[in-house]
Amino acid sequence: MSSIPTRSSLSWNDLSHPIVAGLISVIVNYGGTFILVFQAAKAAQLSPELTASWVWSISIGVGVTGLMLSWMSREPIITAWSTPAAAFLVTALATTPYAEAIGAYLVSAAAFVLLGLSGWFERVIRLIPPGVAAGLLAGILLQFGIGAFGAMSMDPLLTGLLITAYLVFKRCAARYAVVGILLLGLVFLLVQDRVDLSGLSLKLAAPVFTAPAFSLNALLSVALPLFLITLTGQYMPGILVLRNDGYRTSANPIVTMTGLGSLLMAPFGSHAFNIAAITAAICTGREAHEDPSKRWIAGISAGVCYILVGVFGLTLAAVFMAFPASFITTLAGLALLGTIGGSLASAMADARTREASLITFLAAAANITLLGIGGAFWGLVIGLIAYAVLNGRMPQKTLHSALTPTAVNKRSK
Repeated sequence: MSSIPTRSSLSWNDLSHPIVAGLISVIVNYGGTFILVFQAAKAAQLSPELTASWVWSISIGVGVTGLMLSWMSREPIITAWSTPAAAFLVTALATTPYAEAIGAYLVSAAAFVLLGLSGWFERVIRLIPPGVAAGLLAGILLQFGIGAFGAMSMDPLLTGLLITAYLVFKRCAARYAVVGILLLGLVFLLVQDRVDLSGLSLKLAAPVFTAPAFSLNALLSVALPLFLITLTGQYMPGILVLRNDGYRTSANPIVTMTGLGSLLMAPFGSHAFNIAAITAAICTGREAHEDPSKRWIAGISAGVCYILVGVFGLTLAAVFMAFPASFITTLAGLALLGTIGGSLASAMADARTREASLITFLAAAANITLLGIGGAFWGLVIGLIAYAVLNGRMPQKTLHSALTPTAVNKRSK
């Protein structure tokens, strides 16, 4: 699966940075969007036991698939639950019986398994020009970069401290910038008593099996939207994150394995998990490690963290969600600065595709939502149309040839 050589000795310095990158991606995921799962569970009027089972199934599923994919490919394959799908379920579960929703999860997951086995998704991804892909990624991540500084309005002391520390670390010890602000931020929050761990008690989660039911209504109103939202909002940008940082693992086994994992975990409440996009960018860029061949450790780290959260169910998830929003947004934005800058540089590098890449960047940053489909998809569609019009032809299979392992190693230095 992998295209970047990895057989080399590992020192503690080789391990520490990707391990922390994986941890940060998990913190950002739980602290940023996991509240949607609880909102959807509340809309469905689920019992605490069923809610805990949902947390267990999705955390264990994400952790195991991400760990296995990273180990087998020796690339940082970061998986996550489908955030746009969770947002969709907040309204969908209010009118759909839970057993029918479980049946819809199974149908959607089976469709992803078939998609991965067919190879169709990989063929489509290969048609996207590198500049357009880089512009799309930069546009998706832009709001997180802005959020790092926008948090100054909510929490000037904490945000100002993290930004200042980041600059100092970058000047004095660039490799430890993200590690440094994570530790400094945690210490600051504990000293200010803004994270209460006194009531923390680790309790093992117990999965609860729900027998699925199938109906045409759930198929059309839950399964189909769930499939399309996850495909366009998660898989497409997620694969392009990997491509943008030079990793060329085929999308087919990723889609197949995450689809299979979703299929197995659906009866326990998991709605869908997939390759991550935004949190993956934390682990695929230079902040995770200067050497691209050693960033796969971040995937292992994230997988282990997800499994630990899953084992203890609501307990650890609640801890991550207790972090202030300003800490999460600032940490994520600063951790993604390097990726945003690199993506913009790649998008503007080729004069022949610069304008199409710029249009893609702006369209993705606008976060257009039409027909229930999010901004990543429409940004890509607008970018590809712009590319075709400005160049007088549709995109060719250029992405793989443009991002070679040699190019990646050069860019990382």
